[in-house]
Amino acid sequence: MQLDHAWIAAHIPHQGAMCLLDEVLEWDATEIECRTATHRLKSNPLRTLDHLKAICAIEYAAQAIAVHGAVNAASPGVGPGMLASVRAVDLYADRLDDLAGDLIVRAVRIGGDETALLYHFSVSSDRLLLASGRGTILLRSRSIS
Repeated sequence: MQLDHAWIAAHIPHQGAMCLLDEVLEWDATEIECRTATHRLKSNPLRTLDHLKAICAIEYAAQAIAVHGAVNAASPGVGPGMLASVRAVDLYADRLDDLAGDLIVRAVRIGGDETALLYHFSVSSDRLLLASGRGTILLRSRSIS
């Protein structure tokens, strides 16, 4: 099954230009790797003063984590989540829009339970690490009928 932009847009809350990921390259129960070229688009909604600052890598990572939740949505009592915090964020670039290569966004679940998940994330381009950190996702419980 190909997980392209259309599949991603149908499975996460981010819509229109705000759906930033182009495709899922690979995934399993604990990690996901996505690719995108949206960082180069002049129409990217995260641009400020015609730049896409490196801090926006957090949003790319959050969307990869949301996609990981969608591809692993097997737990009937666990509903959608929201990014509650990011920690230990390191930025190794000033901006993303001037990079010729595609962004590779990777997220690895390193812990959690039915109420929250902890992920490590990284964003790179042409094998150059641009950003990394940890994100905590709070999960909403779903009523089971």
